[in-house]
Amino acid sequence: MSFETMKQQDETYIAHTYNRFPVLLDHGSGALCYDETGKAYIDFTSGIGVNALGFADAGWVNAVTAQLGKLQHISNLYYTAPCIEAAKLLCEKSGMKKVFFGNSGAEANEGVIKAARKYSFLKYGKEKKRSTILALENSFHGRTMASLSATGQPVYHNYFFPFVEGFAFAKANDLQGTLDKLTEDVCAVMMEMVQGEGGVLPLEQDYVQAVYQACREKDILFIVDEVQTGIGRTGSFFSYQQFGIVPDLVSCAKGLGGGLPIGAVLFGEKTQDTLVAGDHGSTFGGNPVVCAGAVEILSRMDGAFLAEVAEKGRYLREEIEKMPHVQSVAGMGMMLGIALDTESKPIISALLEKGLMVLSAKEKIRLLPPLTITREELKQGLAILRETLENI
Repeated sequence: MSFETMKQQDETYIAHTYNRFPVLLDHGSGALCYDETGKAYIDFTSGIGVNALGFADAGWVNAVTAQLGKLQHISNLYYTAPCIEAAKLLCEKSGMKKVFFGNSGAEANEGVIKAARKYSFLKYGKEKKRSTILALENSFHGRTMASLSATGQPVYHNYFFPFVEGFAFAKANDLQGTLDKLTEDVCAVMMEMVQGEGGVLPLEQDYVQAVYQACREKDILFIVDEVQTGIGRTGSFFSYQQFGIVPDLVSCAKGLGGGLPIGAVLFGEKTQDTLVAGDHGSTFGGNPVVCAGAVEILSRMDGAFLAEVAEKGRYLREEIEKMPHVQSVAGMGMMLGIALDTESKPIISALLEKGLMVLSAKEKIRLLPPLTITREELKQGLAILRETLENI
């Protein structure tokens, strides 16, 4: 079926909550994908950080299809090996203690919010009203009502009032301003180590460590949202591991499933026993097929794999910084934001026309290539980017 026919049907039957690019993608392998005409595209997006191993990775496909032939779903009232194995690997690689599986990053953030408030309720009681979660301005934590309420960007708050109560905001990297807001009603601080949707803006290490230390002293839980930064994206398994901290709660999703929907809440020493039977749930959470894919991804993320991600990220940054019209490159590992001296949207469209898929983050070009992308594919994508910038 032609692109125009499919586009017409999309406009007829799909609720238009996304502005789509004019491409009908059909299949892919590694960091390359192809439209219905056979035109090739180098993918610097990973499906917004999801396809950690690229398209149709053989090991991942085999793991998922093998599980499909055994048991596609069973409720959480029963044990399944993939769910247990995925949780074990997550804990071993993160230093956390327990895992709850859901289906998305927003759900994972709902989970950390609920866990933080229950922890505080059990320890301090309802009378103390210690339930406020301090998030950061310019943050993004999801589109469900609680995760949206925790998001520090007013543009996402249009139309959906009233919001969930109990959230306050501090300016990122403003240490004194943040410390001043750690009042007696605050039960947790919630932050992304790199504000992805906010423009790929890393937090300063001294700021993170100082806020973390203040939280330890005040028994305020420290939550890290690793939905986009986690699962190897920044060159370490989780980005917080580069900041010298151990959070009390962590949310993750995206790259964990490699293309299938999954989210997870990780519980630290303090919080591991907070949620008990009946407190939280998810019909599809811990699905054996999705978890089988997650086990394949987690099993491959050893030290050598992560070191290669970090090295490819350095290479990307160094090459892009040499290009015309580039004002700065920010981010960590293979999560980079490019600030240009010209509008980015026409550049993004021109890159797609030439066979390079990239993303935006506010006014920046955002890059989230598959972690397995080859050096040759990186070079090819960078050549397209350089040529496009040179011909502005």
